[in-house]
Amino acid sequence: MSELPHVRPERPAEPAPAATAPAATGTTATSERLSALDLLSFLCTLFAVASLAIWGFTAWDLPWNIVFGIAAPLATLLVWGLFASPRAVIRVHPFVRGLVELLIYLSATIAWWSAGQAWIGLGFAVVAVVVGVLAGRRRLS
Repeated sequence: MSELPHVRPERPAEPAPAATAPAATGTTATSERLSALDLLSFLCTLFAVASLAIWGFTAWDLPWNIVFGIAAPLATLLVWGLFASPRAVIRVHPFVRGLVELLIYLSATIAWWSAGQAWIGLGFAVVAVVVGVLAGRRRLS
């Protein structure tokens, strides 16, 4: 024990005071706020993922319904997270992002049509395309 050096612990440095007022009030650092259009876009994506899960569990026989019921929404979420989410891993042009969202909405619409619920699929397609076009125009401006 006598061979150990004598080291005295030092007090940690104090954190720097916050330089901006928004961080102190609890708001986010970015100036963008969520709008009703962002909420509708999120709800359309959530409905598409739920639609694909329902389709996967109901359209196939027993061993495959578990596979497709889990794999279809998981693949949708993976593609959405990589290309179309607000914090996308791979940043793409807004047109490519819109195309990815359109393909997700199209797959949910086809899933409803294949389940014999064409009116639900058509209604979702109209709402999703209108929300997607409005959100895409806002992203481009």
